[in-house]
Amino acid sequence: MRENTARSSILPVAPNRGRLRPLGLDEVKITGGFWGRRRHTNATATIGHCLDRMARAGWTGNFRAAAEGRVHRDRRGREFADSEMYKLLEAMGWTRDPHDSETAAFTDLVASAQEPDGYLNTAFGRPGQQPRYSDLAWGHELYCYGHLIQAGVAQMRAGGEGELAKTARRAADHVCAAFGPHGIDGVCGHPGIETALVELARATGEERYLAQAALFLERRGHGRLADTEFGRAYFQDDMPVLEADVLRGHAVRALYLASGAVDVAVETGDEDLLAAVIRQWDATVARRTYLTGGMGSHHRDESFGDDFVLPPDRAYSETCAGVASVMLSWRLLLATGDPRYADLAERTLFNVVATSPSDDGRAFFYANTLHRRRRGAVPPADRDSPRAESSLRAPWFAVSCCPTNVARTLAALPAYLATTDDAGIQLHQYADAEITTALAGRRAVALTVRTDYPSGGGVAVRIDRAPDHPWTLSLRVPAWTRGATTWLVGPDGARRAVAPGTAEVTRVFRPGDELRLELPVTPRWIAADPRVDAVRGTLAVQRGPLVYCAESVDLPAGHEVDAVRVDPSGEPADGPDDTVVVPGRLSAPAPEHDAAWPYRTPGGPPAAVPDADRADITLVPYHSWAGRGPSTMRVWLPTAEPPSPGRES
Repeated sequence: MRENTARSSILPVAPNRGRLRPLGLDEVKITGGFWGRRRHTNATATIGHCLDRMARAGWTGNFRAAAEGRVHRDRRGREFADSEMYKLLEAMGWTRDPHDSETAAFTDLVASAQEPDGYLNTAFGRPGQQPRYSDLAWGHELYCYGHLIQAGVAQMRAGGEGELAKTARRAADHVCAAFGPHGIDGVCGHPGIETALVELARATGEERYLAQAALFLERRGHGRLADTEFGRAYFQDDMPVLEADVLRGHAVRALYLASGAVDVAVETGDEDLLAAVIRQWDATVARRTYLTGGMGSHHRDESFGDDFVLPPDRAYSETCAGVASVMLSWRLLLATGDPRYADLAERTLFNVVATSPSDDGRAFFYANTLHRRRRGAVPPADRDSPRAESSLRAPWFAVSCCPTNVARTLAALPAYLATTDDAGIQLHQYADAEITTALAGRRAVALTVRTDYPSGGGVAVRIDRAPDHPWTLSLRVPAWTRGATTWLVGPDGARRAVAPGTAEVTRVFRPGDELRLELPVTPRWIAADPRVDAVRGTLAVQRGPLVYCAESVDLPAGHEVDAVRVDPSGEPADGPDDTVVVPGRLSAPAPEHDAAWPYRTPGGPPAAVPDADRADITLVPYHSWAGRGPSTMRVWLPTAEPPSPGRES
């Protein structure tokens, strides 16, 4: 890996080594379009909504109660509620002026609860509470520190070392003292501290933080946490990271740990550790990932299932796992330069992260099912919703890790779009944007990106400023374009076909030059690997990076999505307003009385099947489902005949 000698200051991930150097929020501005609208809503609605709900739930008051010595009596929320405040402070750090008064007020509130030795947690350690670190498996103390430290790093990079950054550093120093080589020989049941410590080391130059992160990774996988009904794999404490071949156990925990492992591997030059995570990512994407990019098929333990166990109606696909997957893919992309990591990040951003928040940014999905069999009820606005059972987006949850995780991800999103290397600039995700940076040798470059993606496939990149010698502009060509033609149009108007991967143009660019990528954003059938038992005999539809679904609100009255049968002999076609229309049949509404027994002997008299009429079935982007009220929904649609093999999506 090469050294990253020049870095932007405003970055959530700033590796010192790696194939690519990320561009920060001071270099990339998202100016509109799909992600621009969502970032605006995040900044103007979601962050404030989360702060309000946390205050109403009493979670922000926990810090005041701790400072005043009454937390043992008055504390509210789960043991990890502190982390939600920290995630919002991180989001505010990426979004707001460094001297924002509301950020300062919440920072002071958090700092008031910190002990003289740096310990900071409102659930443990005070009179009337469990002792510090008495429940490492479930207590989340180190996990909460991780989000505090990430918030502190955001402040350091966006505005200098203010009170939040100082609070985070005191907490990190405490962790190093308490859990160092001569301290507590343990790990947290929920990873997250590892990535934070590495990022703090990058921000401060203090090697002890990196050493502590590496020590936590070395300890993991040796049975230091007590066994549970879910097994030690739930905590990734069943085998060392170096020995694992696939991500397993609790999905968010596994993805956070893998992200921390990449960070440590990159900073220490540990090629074996990086190779282990790549091996696990490969196997997980090939066998344990939903079409949407979602991860985690078990509700009971929020965990990965066995290989190819991907039931759509039982998809847990937690929003936080989507965020964590993007974190991991981005780190692997920076380390290796391989565009397939950007492919998965794109899929997950559009079909998991963007699916969670409502259009107004004040309600969220916690879990992201791919098949809703019954119409849900609108969650009450005045009560917290059970996280996995919310049938529509809910304003708040008893466990609200997902809304705050979405908030910090959207706040930092510009820093996930583009990178540089010694040769030039690489664009990995497409959005209306303005990019201003310096190439090697401090050569200034400015670009403007305009696109209607993902609704359309045109991506125009205009050169606004450039040095007077050759450099390379690289554009990712998504893997989903395989089987169709993608065109790259150069400044001279010449067109050439480009294959999935990376399209590069090296030349002396002049201000006003424009490159245009023409991606084949047309709907197409998708068939699953036959080993995914749960979706045999079904097809899905994808258009560009977007997965589509059928919703009952688009069907005739009295019909639900289980009445849909699609006809693979015809092709999906574009409909109005970003919909897709597919040929199929629609069964008559089910009879009021079921048969006495739902099974029969093969070859016997066929069961009665409701009459079916040919119909055009309207599909909508999966990220938009449930936006028009209660509905049933289905991504994988049964076919009227066995599906033909599908090309890779």
